[in-house]
Amino acid sequence: MTSHARLSSPLDGSLKTLSATFPAGTTLHAWLRPVDAVTPAELIASQDGQQIGRLTARNTEEFEFRALVIETAGETSFSYDAASTSLSVVYAFSEADVMEKGIVVLYSGEANSTPAVADSYHFRPPFGWMNDPNGFGRFGDKVHLFYQHYPHSLRWNTMHWGHAVADDYLHWKHLPMFLFPSAELSARADGRGGAFSGSAISLAGEEAGIRVFFTEQVKDRQPEEQIQLTAVSGDQISAGPAEIILPERPAGLDLTLDFRDPYVIRGPDGRWKMLLGSRDHAGGVILLYETADPDAADGWRFVGILHRENRFGMTAAECPCIVPLGGPADDPETRWALIFGLLTSRDPATARRNITLATVGRFDGRIFVKEFEQELDFATDAYAFQAFVDHSGPVGIAWLANWTEISKRIDFPTAMTLPRRALLEDGVLLTPPVEAVAGLRQDLIDERRLLSGDKIEFANGAVEIVIDLAAPGAAFDLEFDHPDVELGVRLDPEGLSIVYDLPDGKLLPRYLASGATPSTLRIFLDIGSIEVFADNGRWTGTKRLPGFAGVHSAYLSAPKGHIAAASIWQLKL
Repeated sequence: MTSHARLSSPLDGSLKTLSATFPAGTTLHAWLRPVDAVTPAELIASQDGQQIGRLTARNTEEFEFRALVIETAGETSFSYDAASTSLSVVYAFSEADVMEKGIVVLYSGEANSTPAVADSYHFRPPFGWMNDPNGFGRFGDKVHLFYQHYPHSLRWNTMHWGHAVADDYLHWKHLPMFLFPSAELSARADGRGGAFSGSAISLAGEEAGIRVFFTEQVKDRQPEEQIQLTAVSGDQISAGPAEIILPERPAGLDLTLDFRDPYVIRGPDGRWKMLLGSRDHAGGVILLYETADPDAADGWRFVGILHRENRFGMTAAECPCIVPLGGPADDPETRWALIFGLLTSRDPATARRNITLATVGRFDGRIFVKEFEQELDFATDAYAFQAFVDHSGPVGIAWLANWTEISKRIDFPTAMTLPRRALLEDGVLLTPPVEAVAGLRQDLIDERRLLSGDKIEFANGAVEIVIDLAAPGAAFDLEFDHPDVELGVRLDPEGLSIVYDLPDGKLLPRYLASGATPSTLRIFLDIGSIEVFADNGRWTGTKRLPGFAGVHSAYLSAPKGHIAAASIWQLKL
């Protein structure tokens, strides 16, 4: 299959043609919409001058999904009249090798084409909007990442599930759209809801089978805006029909309408457990359900409130997950990490918003006993963190953004964080990047000049900086030249911070790990982001950066003798 399509326009300017060469049996997915209510949208597929398919749509309010199988191999053209037809996305794939080769995007429109980010190493969608990771896990021999997705613009709207697979958490292949919103919600681009966040498990006895769980939201639906659904995929490529498994919130708990983000995992007692985020009129709560059904298809019953967080006011707990740390799930001595976001929360000391907490303790399948807690990320832009237990232990990934800085006016480079391990060591939770990240190192840019106080120029913003301190907590100031923001990393008596200031002088939150005294730091820069891992992820900070330009240079200053070593690596997938 060709990797790129050709787009041509005849002299009149309104007739457009896409051309590409396909093997036999290729599947085409297209979204189209009529420009007005008079003439239907139409996309014609042809080979050797003969029409082989015709896709039409009549809904003027939202793009309609259509599929076509190309039976015969060869060059195929797709023509449409731009005066009457608007296209959003067209991609093609072969079911036989899509897991290895991914989809080929033939067209995406001006409204949903993602900006070019050459040499970026973070996961981004091939088109459209993305937020929370969903169903992150290993199914068969590949890691699957599902995610909240709206394909038709770079803004949040009616939610779908996008899908990608990788062998190493880093080199992703984009797959066809996995979950679609209901027909009712798909009819209009009004943001009333869709297939919201959830999780996925392997079907027992079926190597290729995946069962997904997700929240369907319909704004103003009575009596429940948010209900829980499940669907099955037998081919790992597309989901079958969805069925309702939890049609209502548990009664008698004074819960608000928040009831979402089902996270399903096998508990220490062998039963499937489901965590759901909600809130009452005191604060955020995490609800626990369970079922004895080996396929987790039905029989779900409410066990009780697993955890409550009231310190930030009436904030919703959302995107909960729970994983065992460093031991088997059925061992009573194994500790578990319960991780969740707090929507609308605010730290009064730093003004940071939407904080993610990680609580560690014992879990017997029905009761969670907290032993300690810490913030998952001191810069708060690792939101909706979701983890699963892989061969080497728990691995998680998060949305590299924060709802506080999202608006209808501001565009930004949608991305996921670097995948991270979750480790329990000496009574603290560590979240270092996965080992595969070391393979991103291409060239050693510097290991002397930064330490000597020189300003180091970057070819692009994709680098890793490693700093070893002469003593824990030794102060330093690392300054970056970024075109849109004052940026740096600082360690001083207050702790470890990501310095982030906009040129307009607007008072921003302070991204501070108070009292942190690390000895080593790994700092990852990319287009649109900075990630700091101190002492193997004992203190982790993630900040989304504005614009689509990388950091130009770095300058390190520190009292004499504070820095033992400093190096910079060029990174690339």
